[in-house]
Amino acid sequence: MKFIKGHDRTQTYLFPVSLDQSIDPDNEVRLIDLFADSLSLQEFGFKTDFVDNGRPAYHPADLLKLYIYGYLNKIRSSRDLEKKCKQSIF
Repeated sequence: MKFIKGHDRTQTYLFPVSLDQSIDPDNEVRLIDLFADSLSLQEFGFKTDFVDNGRPAYHPADLLKLYIYGYLNKIRSSRDLEKKCKQSIF
């Protein structure tokens, strides 16, 4: 199944700085990104094959990254995680 794909973090849009350049090199999100990408999610029981019906799902690795970020920053609510994502980007 096709998953929802995010934007390229190295692509510049309106501003001359890309999202990847705006994040500090020692920020925790870089470690979370590397950790989640190094895992074989199917071995841990994550479902990665879905029926192509309706809106595409988010990739399980992306959701895992979000939940790990929330756990490290003591954000328990999915609504609070959504707000934090929007505040951090804009």
